[in-house]
Amino acid sequence: MFYTYVLKSKKNGKLYSGHTKNLERRFLEHNSRKDKSKFSYINRPWELMFFETFDTRAEAMKRERFLKSGKGKESIKERLTKN
Repeated sequence: MFYTYVLKSKKNGKLYSGHTKNLERRFLEHNSRKDKSKFSYINRPWELMFFETFDTRAEAMKRERFLKSGKGKESIKERLTKN
């Protein structure tokens, strides 16, 4: 099982989307000093806004690419305002 997820920075409201096989581990990495991503590090702490599950990595990556597109970002914002 693979996951596509969206995080929101508690610091400044920025959004981050990604994919992983282990959602719990990856979420903890985003909020730790071990994450080597500068964007992830400087915008922490993060909260998990939502995730979706997929059978294959290819499906999860395809969904992540969509979420990072203009229409994908619009769909994220729309989804978050509904909650």
